[in-house]
Amino acid sequence: MNKKINLVLFILLFFSNSLFAEISSEEVNRLGVDLTPLGGEKAGNADGTIPAWNGGLTSPPSGYQEGKHYIDPFPGDGIEYTITNNNLSDYEDKLSEGHKALLKTYPDTYKLNVYQTRRTAAAPQRIYDATRRVAVTANLTPDGNGVTGAIEGIPFPIPKNGLEVIWNHILRWRANYAERNVAQAAPTRGGDYTLVQFSDQFNILYTQEGMTEENMNNIVLYFKQEVLAPARLAGGILLVHETLNQNKEKRKAWLYNPGQRRVRRAPNVAFDNPGTASDGMRTNDQFDMYNGSPERYDWELIGKKEIIVPYNNYRISSPSLKYSDILKPLHINQEHPRYELHRVWVVEATLKEGERHIYKRRTFYVDEDSWQILVVDQYDNRDQLWRVSEGMAMNYYDVPNLWTTLEVHTDLQAGRYLVIGLDNESTPYNFNVKFNDGDFSPAALRRAGRR
Repeated sequence: MNKKINLVLFILLFFSNSLFAEISSEEVNRLGVDLTPLGGEKAGNADGTIPAWNGGLTSPPSGYQEGKHYIDPFPGDGIEYTITNNNLSDYEDKLSEGHKALLKTYPDTYKLNVYQTRRTAAAPQRIYDATRRVAVTANLTPDGNGVTGAIEGIPFPIPKNGLEVIWNHILRWRANYAERNVAQAAPTRGGDYTLVQFSDQFNILYTQEGMTEENMNNIVLYFKQEVLAPARLAGGILLVHETLNQNKEKRKAWLYNPGQRRVRRAPNVAFDNPGTASDGMRTNDQFDMYNGSPERYDWELIGKKEIIVPYNNYRISSPSLKYSDILKPLHINQEHPRYELHRVWVVEATLKEGERHIYKRRTFYVDEDSWQILVVDQYDNRDQLWRVSEGMAMNYYDVPNLWTTLEVHTDLQAGRYLVIGLDNESTPYNFNVKFNDGDFSPAALRRAGRR
């Protein structure tokens, strides 16, 4: 009997350690040596198609003006090759299942223009220092729905499982504060669309300098989104308090309804409930490529792979383009996105038995240099590939950070797609703002709604 008990304890200890163990000091010492300060491989690949990381892009190019659209720092880069359905077989090992499906579904119009790989991802030195500091103390909570022992830095720069990778994305460096005015569109199969305009505000507590776990009070970030247009939706405001330990305290959300002139709790702003004014084309947890509690899925770390992903997408956010230049029937105009070959972490999320979500399975491709999710393949309950999400990432070099300028969610079955983040005809991210926590209270929501 004692032997059986000891065996059970050993098995439990083994699996507990394999899921929640801290990394060793020897592993931490790799950061900044053979690994980047955030955990990517510093070296390039064997054939030279992926260069070594040399610090990323940390200063604006000549001509950049603060508050204006971001200038492409690589204006001389030309297309190295274009992938179409006709030459798909030559590149299959470098493509996600979603991109293969897009090329096959729209053989006459869909393509990937591939450019020179430039590893521009960068962060402030304090984020690098914090990552090194918390790497030896960070742990997942026993249920995996939260993180302890970490603040400011990437908690798991040398991940051991899929949950750690997804938490790295959720807690990645973006900025302290950010504000943007962007548009969203969900064109019909024929290409007709109505622009929905948003004003978004972010107050990201987790990565603010000097923040402590105690002072953060379990809140990772505050997010507020006001609908500016069209008139029938204008005035609606969403407020979210995103929590760090989601088992201890679920996400808190509120909605201001201008017609009723009242604020109410919004517990359904989570998981697979439809995103704001998205025409059902994305779920709440697809915003920012993935957000919220990971509790409904089992997360498997498949490993690292070299694939072609959207990267350095300065051109698609250029003010020289109109929204109509980007928004076309069936999918966005593929003349404008920039794709590059990068190493990514591949994570497979499978819906847990007894849990509910419209996506039975999801495959995430996560940038090794920034922990930004770049591509997601989403499968329906028949295990058929349903939607493909792309995070059109670029380095906001005045911060510096790597974040998306555009998110594109393409529905292969409906022949439609959703784009959020269009700013060609408005203003880009403003990172030189500062908010108080009180700006993100339900009372502040009521005051904002009365204006």
